[in-house]
Amino acid sequence: MDDGDGATSAAANDEAVDEDRPLTTGDLARECATTVRTVRFYEEAGVLCPETRSQGGHRLFGGADLEKLKLIMDLREAGLSLHDIRRLFELKREHESAEGASAAMASLLEAQITEMQRKIATLRRLREELAATVAIIGECKDCDVRSFPSACGDCDVMGRGDLPRAMRILWGRDG
Repeated sequence: MDDGDGATSAAANDEAVDEDRPLTTGDLARECATTVRTVRFYEEAGVLCPETRSQGGHRLFGGADLEKLKLIMDLREAGLSLHDIRRLFELKREHESAEGASAAMASLLEAQITEMQRKIATLRRLREELAATVAIIGECKDCDVRSFPSACGDCDVMGRGDLPRAMRILWGRDG
């Protein structure tokens, strides 16, 4: 599902905003380094709601909405689906007691943390593999074999036994 234009993390733009001043959709987009389209996407998805409208009919948001949008964008950047984010925001209202709501929220957040830790481990492993590939592939830049790229699988570089998977697959004979 597309949430806009692949904007940068909202945490990178945590400047103070006058919470008393109404913010337009454009203001939110600028403050979060995203697009108006993205702000409208989250509004249409039901996770962001303007406090009021101007006399001209423009949507107006408060400072709390700005913070909410920053959190939404950070959660999306972390890999949570729109469904998961909506669930987080709705969870408190689904319970009659603080005990039930807090237990449910803690459980849901712990599951998200576990999933994030799994993704972080995968990203770290992949980063190391790709860095090793970059280091080795530097040896290939001066290759003068006329049968490039078909001869790549037979060269000394590719004959090493400790090649990273990415190097074998991306630069091998069939890469």
